[in-house]
Amino acid sequence: MKKLLSALSLSIALCGTANAETIADVELQANIDVQGQALTYYGAGIRKKLFMKLYVGSLYSQQNGLSAEAIIAGESISAVRLNILSSMITSDRMVDTIEEGFEKASNGNVAQLRDRIDNFVGVFNQPIEVGDQFTLVSLPGTGIEAFKNGQLLTMVEGDDFRQTLLAIWLGEEPADDDLKEDMLGL
Repeated sequence: MKKLLSALSLSIALCGTANAETIADVELQANIDVQGQALTYYGAGIRKKLFMKLYVGSLYSQQNGLSAEAIIAGESISAVRLNILSSMITSDRMVDTIEEGFEKASNGNVAQLRDRIDNFVGVFNQPIEVGDQFTLVSLPGTGIEAFKNGQLLTMVEGDDFRQTLLAIWLGEEPADDDLKEDMLGL
């Protein structure tokens, strides 16, 4: 099992050599490999709050041309990647932001997700530094794998959890409308 996790972590860490584009000095890969599946870059943008650039959010998927709804529904493996730009993002702030995101994305119905949310936010318990990269892999029918800097930190089961997490960025009322459009390449 440890060898499998190491191989998966390595696949996440060793992205393709071609760059899709560079945003805020973050080189975004044209493709990433997840569990032996090539995911293609969709788009990316900067999450801003007031005048501060917080992170670059990017989207990758097995299949091009899918709508946000299709990605959330889980028609193919996809990944949301967050590249941290600001020292203003601390562990506590990231946990608070993710909690707020789940609250909004679930229309306040987090009770059935609570234990899994608590497990997931543990990904952000260690100090967060500028340059850290979080990759949240959406596995339809399974759940979410969460990586930090290429290392698998947790697996959270359930399509309901997976769909709600993706809705934070891609849902009808995302955390940032402009970032959603940029991630979808619109």
